[in-house]
Amino acid sequence: MSQELIAVMLFSGMMLMLMTGQRVFGAIGFVAAAAAVFLGWNQGIDIPFTAAMKLMKWYPLLTLPMFIFMGFVLSESKIADDLYKMFHVWMGSVHGGLAIGTIGLMVLISAMNGLSVAGMAIGATIALPELLKRGYDKIMVTGVIQAGSSLGILVPPSVVLVLYAMIARQPVGQLWLAGVMPGLMMAAMFIIYIYVRCRIQPHLGPVLPEKERNVSMGEKLRLLRAGILPIGIFASMMVPFINGWTSLVESSAIGAMAAFLAAILKGRMTKVVFETSVRQTLAISCMFMWIILAALGFGAIFDGLGAVKAIERLFTEQLNLNPWLILIVMQLSFIIMGTFLDDTAMLVIVAPLYVPLVGELGFDLIWYGVLYTITTQIAYMTPPFGYNLFLMRAMAPPEISLKDIYISIIPFVLVMAVALALVMSFPQIALWLPDYVYGK
Repeated sequence: MSQELIAVMLFSGMMLMLMTGQRVFGAIGFVAAAAAVFLGWNQGIDIPFTAAMKLMKWYPLLTLPMFIFMGFVLSESKIADDLYKMFHVWMGSVHGGLAIGTIGLMVLISAMNGLSVAGMAIGATIALPELLKRGYDKIMVTGVIQAGSSLGILVPPSVVLVLYAMIARQPVGQLWLAGVMPGLMMAAMFIIYIYVRCRIQPHLGPVLPEKERNVSMGEKLRLLRAGILPIGIFASMMVPFINGWTSLVESSAIGAMAAFLAAILKGRMTKVVFETSVRQTLAISCMFMWIILAALGFGAIFDGLGAVKAIERLFTEQLNLNPWLILIVMQLSFIIMGTFLDDTAMLVIVAPLYVPLVGELGFDLIWYGVLYTITTQIAYMTPPFGYNLFLMRAMAPPEISLKDIYISIIPFVLVMAVALALVMSFPQIALWLPDYVYGK
């Protein structure tokens, strides 16, 4: 059987299984196991065991439950709510100030959780009602929350980049550092857009009434201290890591412990908060471990049977595409798949095809991980079936229709596309920080 036919069979079988509604890890793992048996690969029976052992021995995987636990503790104990109160008071006198503050909130939530769903939940339940109540345009603020929450999969500690690191066999620390500058750049671009738009059309983001802005300096400082606590937790975790004083796993443990102690000291670590945080941490951690396990098995089968080489020959020899054109085609395929799949499913499906090919084409896999993540952010917000669109619809109040949600994301998707083009054109935007830190 030719390598091209093997590649088509594996990919088609995987897509067919996913269309049946099976869980992602079950569909991927089943196709890998079936291919190993039916194609008679002598070592096929060892693949699940080998993948499991590789997963269990991957020390940086310990960061996954630590950071997820930290994020849920801060969210469930309402410590993250203090951030929005701080932005509300300090930014209320600026046109669009609360929307700008919401982007700042999303960046900090991303730095505490690593999941876009957490930012979406906090933004939709805390920020959105406040913005609507104060006369902000419903279409603009809906886009603000969706765009801001998407930063959760790019700004460290991104859980998606942990998954990419395992599948692409790249250092998690370098990937996280590579996401810092693009993430902050994208957040700054969102803020500039909001500020300029609200200066041109002040009715979209009115300033707060004088009564709400008339807050004493003492109260402002109190809220500032409360809002700085989550920033301090993030700093206590990342500063030792960047300076080389702690390993990545040790830093994740510091972050989890700091969040836990902060919740206790503020009197918010109740039995319900602790139980919810632990349950959610276990559920999400186990889900990601099953997905990584299935992806490793599928990748080993796909590569071992020569399907990767067949994909490479298709692009470089038969279609005669240059490396940059191949890269652009890959990014477009992510956007198309992102209309009906989430980020983990996309990565598991295409990683065995794309990651080895990217390496063969001479591109940096750390840089490509950032490109994948930004493209996933865009795909999340692309109609008709963008993942974030339906999350927003489920959490938004009745006055915000699906049409409003679709319209709201257009300017932010364009901003993200510009950010993607900048990172593609200037790789050092992503690579400068990891090169600096690891080159010391």
